[in-house]
Amino acid sequence: MSPHPAPGHPIDIYWRRWCPYCQRLGVGLRLAGIPFRKIDVNHDPEAAAHLRTLTGGDEITPTTVINDNVLINPDVAAIRAALAQD
Repeated sequence: MSPHPAPGHPIDIYWRRWCPYCQRLGVGLRLAGIPFRKIDVNHDPEAAAHLRTLTGGDEITPTTVINDNVLINPDVAAIRAALAQD
């Protein structure tokens, strides 16, 4: 699992399919036209381990990585602000 976003996707989202906060963020990003890559920590143990390194030991979802910025349970406005900094 690479800690860097996939080509063509400015952000990675560590998520779980059943997480309502993940679902809300995904819908908001799609409506805002912000491309992202979902990384399902339930099906990827390496991604879950990497998520724990990003969050200090927890598997909090959604956690978003934008270049070197880690945002835990962000909203679309926080993601826009982080993208504007890059």
